[in-house]
Amino acid sequence: MRGLGYLLKEGVKNVWNNRMMSLASIGVLVSCLLITGAAVLLSMNVNSAVDSVGRENRVTVFLEDNVQELDAVMVIGPEIRSLDNISECEFYSKDEAMEELRDELGNLFTELQGENNPLPHAFHVTMVDLSQYDETVKNISAVEGVYKISDRSEVAGKLTSLNTLVTQIGLWIVIVLALISLFIISNSIRMTMYSRRFEISIMKSVGATDWFVRIPFVIEGIVLGLISGIISSGIIAFLYEGLVTAVQFIIPFSEIAYSDVAFRMTASFIVMGMAVGALGAAISIGRYLKMEGGEILGW
Repeated sequence: MRGLGYLLKEGVKNVWNNRMMSLASIGVLVSCLLITGAAVLLSMNVNSAVDSVGRENRVTVFLEDNVQELDAVMVIGPEIRSLDNISECEFYSKDEAMEELRDELGNLFTELQGENNPLPHAFHVTMVDLSQYDETVKNISAVEGVYKISDRSEVAGKLTSLNTLVTQIGLWIVIVLALISLFIISNSIRMTMYSRRFEISIMKSVGATDWFVRIPFVIEGIVLGLISGIISSGIIAFLYEGLVTAVQFIIPFSEIAYSDVAFRMTASFIVMGMAVGALGAAISIGRYLKMEGGEILGW
């Protein structure tokens, strides 16, 4: 237990003893985390906007002319609602449809009311997942009394493609920036190791285990990642509302409240920062652990 305490102390002390390099590493890692966080938040907001549009993207299910209003409400409506991927199914009578055409029809409106109304009853149907559009339309069409469905497959396809594209771009940004952060942290800690190569050489010469040599540097990387994660989460929380407001001047959209994702973002920043720091340190120390004492110094 005393040995572990010593290693923890050494790891934290390394951060302070090499504070210039530590500050540089923290600065780079904070920048990468901020860009990653911005990309993730953008992706989340776009996905939310696409889902919102998708929920509002209704199809109209027209019924056959001989279907009576009572049958539509009591029989056909419940059957459509029972199908998979249906979130809403609202009855839309032919009288309501005719009422909306009042201004366009003028005097003809009076003649087409009641029994002379040529419009069919209908339902406004909203789907849960637009990617299942074709299958859902097929199931609705199979319901007895359905005449035809307004075709919105092109819109559905575009919304689904946009959602997939944004998700993929966000994922690649996260991966690329994580690799950049890993590279920077690795090089930073490698310079720390170079300055302490004589100490590492002595430890290896007297029989110190690889883990005894490795742990202080891994702890140093974790501390750098922890500090970077805390700073990044604070900055992104401070800037988020301002950035969203600025973007809304260009593209109006309903943003996700930061309070709804604050815990997840903070936890993600800290975990990602610590993971990158620890992995970067482990990679950097690996080459030294393969050498014997004199080799580390170039003898």
